[in-house]
Amino acid sequence: MAEARVPDVPATDPLSARSEILARIRSANRASISDARTLSAEEAWQRIPRNYRDAGLLTESDRIELFTERLREYGAGVSSSQPAQVADTIAEILRKRNKQTMLLSSGVDPNWLPQDGVRFVADNELSYAEMEACDGVLTGCTVAIAVTGTLALCHESIRGRRALTLLPDYHLCVVEAATIVETVPEGMRALEPHRTQPITLISGPSATADIEMTRIQGVHGPRVLDVVIVV
Repeated sequence: MAEARVPDVPATDPLSARSEILARIRSANRASISDARTLSAEEAWQRIPRNYRDAGLLTESDRIELFTERLREYGAGVSSSQPAQVADTIAEILRKRNKQTMLLSSGVDPNWLPQDGVRFVADNELSYAEMEACDGVLTGCTVAIAVTGTLALCHESIRGRRALTLLPDYHLCVVEAATIVETVPEGMRALEPHRTQPITLISGPSATADIEMTRIQGVHGPRVLDVVIVV
């Protein structure tokens, strides 16, 4: 039997690769030091290369489709609703999830709330024990980013205080289509007016993995996430 021949692979000198990397770092540092001596902080900031795409190209329907796809990849439940049917959609989701008592902040749109089957508890400085006694939380969303499937919640008004996104085991979030942007830069610009507020970014249900890569959900926030997209 003929002996299998291993194809020749060009050898890579790890020392030369290391030298190249260090040379690039030194060159960048020299340029930074030189700029710092002649430019203001604002001018130096403006000269930072930004060769990434910072504006979306998708139509609204395609943005929603991409956002939905990302959410489902994370394991979140996704429903869509017309504005007049939001309460019915929420009622059906909570019925299927067997949720009977839900937290919400005082600024949540009352038109979102089902009239029967669920008790809603306004978060008027509830204690942590009172919050954990509820089945979950209903919030709105300040900005949603389609490409990453991210919900951005600013903690005032309909988004409530940050504890609402950490303590309950279940989170139901209502996202209006007009708040969905395509790219991360667009999302950061949309959040600029809220830069002095606490902001939580949520990409799917809370999850982490230990050293053996065993995935655990619900460690740093809600274990289950549902999203209603209002179109």
